[in-house]
Amino acid sequence: MARTAINVDHVARVEGHGDIHLRIEGGQVTRCELAVVEPARLFEAMVAHRSFREAAYVASRVCGICSASHVVTDLRAVEAIFGVVPTDRTEALREMLIYGSYLQNHATHLFVFAAPDFLGRPSVFPVAETDPVLFDRALGLKALGNELCCAVGGRSIHPITAVVGGFTHELSAAEYLALAEKLEAAQEFAVQAVDLFNGFTVPDLATEGDMLAMVKPGEYPVCDSNTVRFVRAGYEFDCQAVNDEIEEYAVDHSAALLARAKRTGTPYMTAALARLNASWEHLSKTARYAAAKAGLRPLELNPYRNNVAQAVELVDALERCARLCRRLAADEFEGTSVPVAYEVRAGRGIGFTEAPRGCLFHELELDEDGTVLRASIITPTAQNVANLEADMRRLAEAMIAAGASDDELQLRIEELVRAYDPCLSCSVH
Repeated sequence: MARTAINVDHVARVEGHGDIHLRIEGGQVTRCELAVVEPARLFEAMVAHRSFREAAYVASRVCGICSASHVVTDLRAVEAIFGVVPTDRTEALREMLIYGSYLQNHATHLFVFAAPDFLGRPSVFPVAETDPVLFDRALGLKALGNELCCAVGGRSIHPITAVVGGFTHELSAAEYLALAEKLEAAQEFAVQAVDLFNGFTVPDLATEGDMLAMVKPGEYPVCDSNTVRFVRAGYEFDCQAVNDEIEEYAVDHSAALLARAKRTGTPYMTAALARLNASWEHLSKTARYAAAKAGLRPLELNPYRNNVAQAVELVDALERCARLCRRLAADEFEGTSVPVAYEVRAGRGIGFTEAPRGCLFHELELDEDGTVLRASIITPTAQNVANLEADMRRLAEAMIAAGASDDELQLRIEELVRAYDPCLSCSVH
């Protein structure tokens, strides 16, 4: 006889719209689905037939949180075609732009979406009443991310100053130093956030999937490497070969394409947790100490710990960007951020960055005039859904065997979905 099915229409406190469908018969999970119910948004079609100069700004509209990542990823695809090599100063500015979106995303996800699960609240608004200091400081981190994106990119979302080969505007040395002071002042609260989220009790769950992240020798890279690593399988590939290594496929129950590794056929997770597993030793000093104190070291396979990994990345982003601001103010980087000269030509290129939620790939094919012939985008959430469904199944089976109630199972399943920090709208780009 079937146990009461769990159906959650429109999962709360995630970006976008998705449903959970879970059915158990005879103690076995016979249905386990995260159904993305949004229609296709057709951004790849919107980019087609436009100039390469417009492509990044159209693609940035895929996401209001990760717009900086979409811009930089698209620019890197164009630069791969044109053979453009950005200066060290431009790379530093791009890194700060990406990290600004990390502050925006991680602060929102942790304190607005995830924290209510563990504080026994239906939303963040009761938290604002019971702990106004926590609420205000959390929103302050989000606001600082907005400020950083605006300072580097010209506005808080959909940046306009980043172009092929450089930037159209830069801050003054005094403005960089003032921003560095704000970033440094926020670090104490970010360290406290690691302790806060590490203190929440989560199920003992180990994903069987792989982990995918950008890697670079001696660095914790987010936008200046072409090397991708499957952490558990232990192999790397160049991002230009992503279509040979990652397979997207359709399922009947969801509007999103799912993904798996072609070599192994396994699903995988790409997120802050994957980045920490791949490059833990290259975190900033304070972030590495906070992670070690929280017991977050490679190889960490519990997807719930992605919340703690995001909190660690808040510390890392603040420390790293403060240092970048001071170096920019002191003119320590080679070259300027003025766009380098380039020649428009036909070709195909793939851009790759670490968006807040994980690996992001943009493929562009241009004609000899620089008009987009074809575009393809692989977002982090689209890559994560298959592994999330597998983790949901393992969690349900373990909790059923332990005699958990339907209400407890539903809560833990929803917590797991939120721990992945999905952007379901991005998955149907």
